[in-house]
Amino acid sequence: MLTALLFFLLAGATLAAIVWTSLQLFNTPEDFLSERLAELRSVGAASTEGTRPVQGLPGRFLRMISTIPGAEDWIRGSDKRLRQAGYRGEKALSNYILIASGFLVFCLGGMAILQRGHPPSDMLGAFVAAGIIGFVGPQFMLGKLATRYRRRLQEALPDTIDLLGIVLGTGLALDQAMNRVSDEMQYIYPELANEFYTVTMQVRAGQERAKAFNSMVRRTGLEDIKALSAMIIQSERFGTSLSMALNAYAADLRQRRRLRADEAVGKAGIKMLFPIVLFILPVLFVITLVPAVIQTLHDFQLLGGAR
Repeated sequence: MLTALLFFLLAGATLAAIVWTSLQLFNTPEDFLSERLAELRSVGAASTEGTRPVQGLPGRFLRMISTIPGAEDWIRGSDKRLRQAGYRGEKALSNYILIASGFLVFCLGGMAILQRGHPPSDMLGAFVAAGIIGFVGPQFMLGKLATRYRRRLQEALPDTIDLLGIVLGTGLALDQAMNRVSDEMQYIYPELANEFYTVTMQVRAGQERAKAFNSMVRRTGLEDIKALSAMIIQSERFGTSLSMALNAYAADLRQRRRLRADEAVGKAGIKMLFPIVLFILPVLFVITLVPAVIQTLHDFQLLGGAR
């Protein structure tokens, strides 16, 4: 009884910590300028140290975790995936590590309670399974968040590049045009707008435009953004018309988006086949056949009684 009470107290504290750190991680700050400055500091520090620096108690916790063999590579990979998912604040890495550690402890503690009194061989397999779930679960969710972030960027590219070509055609410089487009797209496509803001602020801070765009390519991991950055860099280097190239590239991206939509529509019928076979057809068979079977059995009973 005491062990169960301690487990429930530990589980409640762990869940409360996970919820609090999740709110801290996924909360969007209202001060976008401060957020972008923090991103610039973290990106600049990451270019020299590999991972973003964390101070205070979260920093000591990360340093303690990094002493475990293989944990440093895991932390570095988690930091990279967090950036690709759009979470680049100073506390994003520490919050994620706290969530992952708390989830792992919760899985192991829950399995310890469930496996009380079982043979050691069963307990070993159960602990291995709980450890795998606790370790892979947060990484799986982070991968889903990174995929969703890249999908939003890809969906925003055609309209944003088209508007950028129009603004460049009015005679504005590239940095001014990107700022203007980011202001217009902030409430429609905030992810790509923040990426453009980060590039322009890096250029204003003295970084070369090519390095700033290459940094955006590494953050996002999208081939379309890589092609866009190469187009802008080559246009600036050779002095060609960037506005016309962007308009043509935006038309190509819209065609790709249309093809992706057609592909999704084509896959929808195949995806609906399994729910139809598993859930809808059995119900139809029951509705249509059961009354006839019941009526037939009733008629047989009447015939048997008449004989």
